[in-house]
Amino acid sequence: MSGTRFDTYYRYADFTRILQEIAEANPHLVRIARIGKSHEGRDIWLTVVTRFETGGDKDKPALWVDGNIHATEVAGSMACLYLLNRLIADYGKDADVTRCLDTRAFYICPRLNPDGAEWALADIPKLIRSSTRPYPYDEEPAAGLAREDIDGDGRVLTMRIPDASGAWKVSNLDSRLLVRRDPAETGGQYYRLLPEGRIDDYDGVTLKLQPHKEQLDLNRNFPASWRQEHEQFGAGPFPASEPEVEAAVRFITDHSNITGAIAFHTYSGVLLRPSSHLADDSLPVEDLWVYQKIGAQGTEATGYPNISVFHDFRYHPKEVITGSLDDWMYDHRGVFAWTVEIWSPQRQAGITDYKFIEWYREHPVEDDLKLLKWNDEVLAGKGFVTWYPFEHPQLGPVELGGWDSLYTWSNPPHALLEKEIERFPKWLVWHLLISPKLELLEASATALGGDAWRVRLVVHNSGWLPSYVTKRALHNKLTRGVVCEIELPENARLETGDLREDFGQLEGRAYKPVVPSGWAGWSGDTSEDRLKMEWVVRAPKGSILTLTARHERAGTVRAKVRL
Repeated sequence: MSGTRFDTYYRYADFTRILQEIAEANPHLVRIARIGKSHEGRDIWLTVVTRFETGGDKDKPALWVDGNIHATEVAGSMACLYLLNRLIADYGKDADVTRCLDTRAFYICPRLNPDGAEWALADIPKLIRSSTRPYPYDEEPAAGLAREDIDGDGRVLTMRIPDASGAWKVSNLDSRLLVRRDPAETGGQYYRLLPEGRIDDYDGVTLKLQPHKEQLDLNRNFPASWRQEHEQFGAGPFPASEPEVEAAVRFITDHSNITGAIAFHTYSGVLLRPSSHLADDSLPVEDLWVYQKIGAQGTEATGYPNISVFHDFRYHPKEVITGSLDDWMYDHRGVFAWTVEIWSPQRQAGITDYKFIEWYREHPVEDDLKLLKWNDEVLAGKGFVTWYPFEHPQLGPVELGGWDSLYTWSNPPHALLEKEIERFPKWLVWHLLISPKLELLEASATALGGDAWRVRLVVHNSGWLPSYVTKRALHNKLTRGVVCEIELPENARLETGDLREDFGQLEGRAYKPVVPSGWAGWSGDTSEDRLKMEWVVRAPKGSILTLTARHERAGTVRAKVRL
């Protein structure tokens, strides 16, 4: 591995320098490119990782990997950086990594939202959901509580305010812990909890949160099932309206060799798959089977459960999410895509039997005690800040404390970061290795007499997935079939066949049954994975012909035949 550290989170300048140094030190495996600029004008960097001596990246199946589209989710960018380092370090040593980079390519965009990450990583952080562009209005909020680091200690914590109408009280099990007041309870010491911050135009009575000036959610801005503001908050004025999303959409659309996608987010410790807004029975059944197979492999490699967003990860049971990258990649590009939610504080604390979203609505107090114990024993007390007095400029005496969410919940604490992100490279390499892959079986010429020759090209799909990747792509005609071409020298002519011919798709091994006989639906291992093309050519002996077979997703093979 390079000298890159994985017990910290890098700001933009350092991140850029690290990527450039990696590319300069490994030109045989890594190239760096700018795919666009952010709202504030920062370059959005992408690394192309493949063994360039074995062919260009666009001639190989590829996997898209991105991170940090949401501002505070900086662990996603570090997971991408770790993957990049691991691929380089393991090339030539690990058989799967070596075969993967020799025959396939990674497109890794570590920090899709550099502006938002820079705000989150500032010495005095500003925490927003996504883009720094003002939206929906370019005006300063007029009143209310603005969440910020009000005491300048580099943390945005919680304010504890004594209030007879408050919903919280101190637990008798641990004085640091606040628990909900019983519905019929009166007569105790109660508190109101608010995010740390200043209050503009405080009237001395009412407390309301000030809306962020920046309310975009870039992961609602992708084209698939995009919805207007009245239907989904923060989705932007039109699909791919934001420069960060537009850069990703344009690059992915221009690279039809992409066969899958992984987007790193935080947090929950789970592998999420489409659909976000439709039940599983809306997917082609074969695609669902493959998603379940890929998910099972992901769970084995990472320890993270794999689930459907619609069925198991909705923020509200009556609401759905649309406009996300994984849904767009599946619905519009026809490839298998995942959102990886890195990190689970609950699991770290030994809480294993819990529902990802429902836990925040209801859970036993024992879970909170386990989390505090984890904080004390593993984090040396640095994750949960014991309440301390602070003279608030508007509220007067309050207390600040609670969880330091940015680096304990939203992201792994520094010392635990590498252990968390080292889970993923093995699964991602496997995910790319199951892609369709054209391989040459035969390129030959047989003399027919005189200067006539029968020229044959035979290729097959050696990958597990079919050349079209998903049934959704096949049904929606999202990818062209295999194209075979013959290139003739000047002194040759074609007698039969076409210079270029468009064939159909090639199957893989994905839909083979677990039992090779005894099932009425199985008809044997027929050769739908192979393609044979023949031409009759007239040319002098010794002439050289160039034969090519190419598929947008399965790659390109070329062969020269001497007559």
